[in-house]
Amino acid sequence: MKNRTYCGEIDISSSGESVVLCGWIHRVRDLGGLSFFLLRDHTGIIQVTPAPDDETVQNLIGKLRHEDVVKVTGTIRKRPDGNVNPKMSTGEIEIAAIEIEILSAAKVPPFLPEEAERVQEDLRLKHRVLHLRTEKMQRNFRLRHQLYQSVRRYFDENGFCEIETPFLVKPTPEGARDFLVPSRLHPTKTYALPQSPQIYKQLLMVAGFDRYFQIVKCFRDEDLRADRQPEFTQIDAELSFTDEEEIQEIVEGLMVRIYKEVKNIEIDAPFPRITYSEAISLYGSDKPDLRIPLKITDLTETFRGSDFRVFSSAIEAGGAIRGLNLPGCGGYSRKKRDELIHLSKSWGLGGLVYFMSSDEGISSSAAKFLSEAEMAAAVEKCDIKPGDMLAVAADASIEKVALGMGQLRSWAGKNLNLISEVENRLCWITDFPMFEYNDEIGRYQAAHHPFTLPVEEDLDKYENEPGRIRSKAYDLVLNGHEIAGGSIRIHDREIQRKVFELLGFKEEETRERFGFLLEALEYGTPPHGGIAFGLDRMAMIMAGVDSIREVIAFPKTTAALSLMDGSPAVTDEKQWLELGLKPIGKAKGN
Repeated sequence: MKNRTYCGEIDISSSGESVVLCGWIHRVRDLGGLSFFLLRDHTGIIQVTPAPDDETVQNLIGKLRHEDVVKVTGTIRKRPDGNVNPKMSTGEIEIAAIEIEILSAAKVPPFLPEEAERVQEDLRLKHRVLHLRTEKMQRNFRLRHQLYQSVRRYFDENGFCEIETPFLVKPTPEGARDFLVPSRLHPTKTYALPQSPQIYKQLLMVAGFDRYFQIVKCFRDEDLRADRQPEFTQIDAELSFTDEEEIQEIVEGLMVRIYKEVKNIEIDAPFPRITYSEAISLYGSDKPDLRIPLKITDLTETFRGSDFRVFSSAIEAGGAIRGLNLPGCGGYSRKKRDELIHLSKSWGLGGLVYFMSSDEGISSSAAKFLSEAEMAAAVEKCDIKPGDMLAVAADASIEKVALGMGQLRSWAGKNLNLISEVENRLCWITDFPMFEYNDEIGRYQAAHHPFTLPVEEDLDKYENEPGRIRSKAYDLVLNGHEIAGGSIRIHDREIQRKVFELLGFKEEETRERFGFLLEALEYGTPPHGGIAFGLDRMAMIMAGVDSIREVIAFPKTTAALSLMDGSPAVTDEKQWLELGLKPIGKAKGN
């Protein structure tokens, strides 16, 4: 409505002015025959009372119900001194209504918006429009909108061109299952919904666009969790004639801009660079939360030659011993220590050995198997102070003990209150392995994707040690969450062919799946690289919520169901036949 005023934009300086407000009935109250209500729109809530001696408006207010949509015409006035509400931004004023028009009457809702956080999530998802009316959800999506605008401004200022890539593409393996779209015009053939614009953005570099970006939907048919959805949004970017340093510098500028414009928070750049091997060794994770002020210590050499069989057998098998300081836990009871040992086994560790430091000296759960010199050396190396506790684990698998201790580090951060919720710590993880061996299929797979450029000095390992080849891949990590990943791409057809060969693709299969890319690489391909951000995850972290479902307007459940519209739905047999298909078995209900 042209002359509409918003509820949250009025303050006491506007007293005496006439306004027209529109919104939802938030609450109706009756105090001894005097009825009034709270009116809500996306900007806030304001109190509405009848104008003096206006019985028509008074009677109408008595008929209003929660979530009715109304138009209110009235005058802004100061509330009486005893009625000021300091908890409301508009608590000093109210609207004296001279006219109320019910634009849409609401039936009794399954829950009121202010009750949304107290009802089951399935009910909130089924009646999503009610949940989206809450102040929290409105705030989340205003933040997401700001994020979009900040990204677009930054890339535009830095010479990037926004170009859309196709949604109906050729099925290609990128680590997860494709969503397939059968073709009516070409029976037995399918499109796939893109898992990412990866190949197309590389083709845009071959086409000479130099700097590209888009904010794009992507689709993956995989098992879900709190921070995954079958359809999700990426901030995608690609550059020609570039290297890792330039891409990381551009991304750092983007993150500084986003945090300043969206959250009014200053963050420092450049961000720390940590190699993949350093991250696993020091933090037990390739997504380390640097807000946790703890590092894992390698105690393998400290206990080499020890008579304690738990340690010596791990070392003899080529494994490792790792320790982590748990500050302030030296006074843990036997019961608490046993609970932590039980928990450590769920992280893949065989158990934990404890060293406690106090003013009286060092004690340990393995004291009768270790010398005083060994215990003192371990405590000194891990900087254990009186009142602290050192937790030590050993395993024949270096990776297993590292990742298990990483879980312990995350537990310590949360349970020992070591994490500052107002702090934001970003870092780059670099030099990822190029390939990972998959025991189930008996061959190597791309750790990132098959278009990532290997580190040049590692190419001599291609024939005999492919597992030791590093890639020019990098991830951006924020507070323990991977929010972006990218790499320098292969721009040489022969290197790309060798990578496909190592991954087990036969020449005919390679030509069938990726022939269009290999052909493009023959016509002059610039060195290029890029990055993709998970926008949903970024919005989740910046909004301070625990699930990306809180920043996606109409999300799916962890079973990939939309409880609001009932999708996926049973398809009419006629539609199947038009596609040249016939369903096998009965459809499962939602």
